[in-house]
Amino acid sequence: MNHHPHAPHGSTASHPAEPALAALHTRLNTSLAPAARVWLDQALDEAADHPGTHGPISVWELRIAEAGRRCGPEYADAVRVLLLHAARADPDALARVYRQGTAAERRAVLRALPHLVPGPDALPLVEDALRTNDTRLVAAALGPYAARHLDAHTWRHAVLKCLFTGVPVDVVADLAPRAHADAELARMLGDYARERTAADRPVPEDLHRVLALTEPTAAPAGPCGASRTSGKES
Repeated sequence: MNHHPHAPHGSTASHPAEPALAALHTRLNTSLAPAARVWLDQALDEAADHPGTHGPISVWELRIAEAGRRCGPEYADAVRVLLLHAARADPDALARVYRQGTAAERRAVLRALPHLVPGPDALPLVEDALRTNDTRLVAAALGPYAARHLDAHTWRHAVLKCLFTGVPVDVVADLAPRAHADAELARMLGDYARERTAADRPVPEDLHRVLALTEPTAAPAGPCGASRTSGKES
């Protein structure tokens, strides 16, 4: 059976998450082994039919824990994102899965945020991930949800953390529009570069890339052609 992702409560078929999640499910259907596809379809139906908490843990949370074993670690993130969406997980449920989950399950929660939480309610999860030394969590935390909702101060420090820990800045969603003409970010990058040079340590190549983005040239266009100005406040 080939499902379309189940819409969260109150959403419509035109919700922007739907095409991306449908494409994700299609890719899984072409990649997973037959037994894994059957398990995924059953798990998505269970999550859609019983989205709430039942007893100490919901059925769909058990399926999230099983995803790596059932579908393989290379597909587990995508499977978990689909399960969270099918279960219409709200910020409280996402926080529970994040707190109780493994690093891999936490990563999936972070990747599901732009599909499930329209406002800033889940920012504590992003901020927690950015405090860790797990580079995979840091990378997952800096997706579209963080781009939309992280305040400028926290976002700048997250970019610096990528440079400290070797996380490629390519993972930072909306890096160019948020960094554009950001004089404070440029100052922080310059300070870090000088510290590295004084310690006779190499300056990360990504630092130069981000520094170039902070130049106050013509503002890059947003998704509808409008200029982005977020990230300039202190």
